[in-house]
Amino acid sequence: MASLNQAVRREAASCTATAEQPRAPRHVALIMDGNGRWAHARGLRRLEGHSRGVDTVREILRASPELGVEYLTLYAFSTENWRRPKNEVDGLMNLFRYYIRREADQLDKDGVQVRFIGDSSRLAPDLQCEMAALVERTRENRRLVVAIAINYGGRAEIVDAARRLAEQAARGEIEAGEIDEAALTGALSAPDIPDPDLVIRTSGEQRLSNFLLWQSAYSELMFVPEPWPDFTADAFRRAIARFAGRDRRYGAVAG
Repeated sequence: MASLNQAVRREAASCTATAEQPRAPRHVALIMDGNGRWAHARGLRRLEGHSRGVDTVREILRASPELGVEYLTLYAFSTENWRRPKNEVDGLMNLFRYYIRREADQLDKDGVQVRFIGDSSRLAPDLQCEMAALVERTRENRRLVVAIAINYGGRAEIVDAARRLAEQAARGEIEAGEIDEAALTGALSAPDIPDPDLVIRTSGEQRLSNFLLWQSAYSELMFVPEPWPDFTADAFRRAIARFAGRDRRYGAVAG
């Protein structure tokens, strides 16, 4: 009888541990910082750092489904990045084109659905066409959803959402009193993508830099020292493991 009771207790403990095991973040947002500094430290041109950063993107995309991550949002180009030297901006736009053309087949094969958030109207027409074609091609993929933020700013996104709601109210489609958090969320760039559980910024800086300001209200924030080109799949796994050890209470009192 004693051995049976011990076996039952062991089984119960095992079930409890499994039930309480922290889950991986469903959605991870990445501020891919440090490409230029990585290049400068090696005596390379800044664009070579950005090119190496593309290799890191590929590595993180490949690792994400294995880690239980369903959504990634990548901060590729902010509304403030237009202030950079013209040759760097032009080089980044050419790099986007190259990435889309080179990676489209593999992304589709790997079951990756690609989305873009941000104001694409300022981008070159041919790049907009490349982006739209990739979105359409991967629309039905479900293994991993990747939102790429290009010409994106969190404040601009909130302003645009508020403007859309105000226009709806002016047309009599909604009442002003009906505008709440859910309504504003629904007017954002990708309302069907859940808020990020974890926001990671590489290269040691500790700020959001106008990235997903509304969506990251309750996200866990993690600032890692590695510049983006050195943020390997192993570093990503370590970040996921650190996330799993955090206690997310959403304003409630710890039990």
